[in-house]
Amino acid sequence: MTPHISRKRSTLAIATAVAAGALLAAGLTTGASAQPDQNVSAASPVELSASARADLLQDANADKAATAEKIGLGAKEKLVVRDVVKDRDGTTHTRYERTYDGLPVLGGDLVVHTAKSGKVKSVTKAAKATIKVASTSAKIATRSAAQSAESTAAKTGDTKKADAQAPRKVVWAASGKPVLAHETVVTGVQKDGTPSKLHVITDAATGKKLFQYQAIENGAGHSQYSGDVEVGSKKGSNGFDLTDDSRGGHSTLDLAHSESGEGKIVTDEDDTWGTGKPEDAQTAAVDAAYGAQLTWDYYKTVHGREGIKGDGKGATSRVHYGKAYVNAFWDDSCFCMTYGDGEGDKKPLTSMDVAAHEMTHGVTAATGNMEYSGESGGLNEATSDIFAAAVEFNSKNEKDVGDYYVGEKIDINGDGSPLRYMDKPSKDGNSLDNWSEDAGNVDVHYSSGIANHFFYLLSEGSGAKEINGVKYDSPTADGSKVEGIGRDKAEKIWFKALTTYFTTTTQYKDAREGTLKAATDLYGADSAEAKGVAAAWTGVNVK
Repeated sequence: MTPHISRKRSTLAIATAVAAGALLAAGLTTGASAQPDQNVSAASPVELSASARADLLQDANADKAATAEKIGLGAKEKLVVRDVVKDRDGTTHTRYERTYDGLPVLGGDLVVHTAKSGKVKSVTKAAKATIKVASTSAKIATRSAAQSAESTAAKTGDTKKADAQAPRKVVWAASGKPVLAHETVVTGVQKDGTPSKLHVITDAATGKKLFQYQAIENGAGHSQYSGDVEVGSKKGSNGFDLTDDSRGGHSTLDLAHSESGEGKIVTDEDDTWGTGKPEDAQTAAVDAAYGAQLTWDYYKTVHGREGIKGDGKGATSRVHYGKAYVNAFWDDSCFCMTYGDGEGDKKPLTSMDVAAHEMTHGVTAATGNMEYSGESGGLNEATSDIFAAAVEFNSKNEKDVGDYYVGEKIDINGDGSPLRYMDKPSKDGNSLDNWSEDAGNVDVHYSSGIANHFFYLLSEGSGAKEINGVKYDSPTADGSKVEGIGRDKAEKIWFKALTTYFTTTTQYKDAREGTLKAATDLYGADSAEAKGVAAAWTGVNVK
């Protein structure tokens, strides 16, 4: 097909490419939710322009001392404004970090829910304990903390070329009694070539390791044939630049197989991009740009969020990372999405659902920011699966019909079977169907199965059914029957919980509480939607 060229917009061919590694982005569709929700709740978020959001943040910053006093914080505690969401009824949900005697409090984040009148309705805190430590003087030297962190990274076997950055003193409050600690970031390279930024928390009095988590949130994806599509470009100094000013100035850069640097803006002389073949370096760039615009459009039109951070600013996509790199990752420090070219540099991991999955890690970092380890990490990863699925469905791309499978197009198993299943996650041989006490001890990409299963049950219900030509049969942990409320409502509930009730330390039982609050806000305490949330969590053994 000959591409149709229009001013500042180009119809582009997207490559057929597949992943040869573990796929972590998901696709889903709707059965019960074929019709959109016609009743907009007063508790639904309003679409905030960048300037309106900035004004709310400025007001919150001016009032943070008074807010700290209102919610009963101690004299040594101060608030740092991070994000704000406003509902249609005027309620605001302001997210804060916290400091103690000038030190960052890890696990000290909280959300203050304020009525239109200015009255504080409630506070959601990551840490339940009172923030207080006996002394802010460390007994363990920073050099020793750095050496300990490097040793931890080496022992994990996941970080090569480990290099510990200068530790910083913090108060660790994410688990149990708050203690003075050192946070050390160990940089390097993970086994598969992904950059590593391992955060290691050690007790400043004893040197004991308290916690660790990986800041680079990655997952293998697949590039599916999307046909001819349109992406934003603009006139540049060398013809046209692959920059979309209509979506916050999102730019696509070419790393030319380097593993460092920012890369160069992708350009074209005549505004006709790619050939649909992975051998053409532009094709992966087009695919990445297309996925980014779909993600932007989804969050803006469905949830009223303009951009990943809600500030109207576009992220950056970097393509052609490394050599034969079979993965893709989000790095919040550069606010960028990075894609490898896959096996033999012939299978770029640049599809719409990979973009949505990874960029949703950015949305999560700006909102709930669930720690990428243990149960909170599973919820972080599942959030990316859920919204990647929603973006894929919302795209209405005829070449990629939505379903509740993950990786169904790439044939990683060699027998045509999907890599992962949202209706029954354990069918992949690794993921968890239901919660158990060991849920926090497995890889976050497998513990995410619990929330993915919950989302399927909430959307479609349990039992056998056929959706878009695909047959499903979703069980429940206790054999109960769950009635779905529809995907449209399910994704709105998850988004509200993420942006107003989830925190860095959210566990599965907290996610149940947060989504029940979200459903109550949106649809009422006695609504079918709230009852559906409770039933779906019970169906995956989260009570």
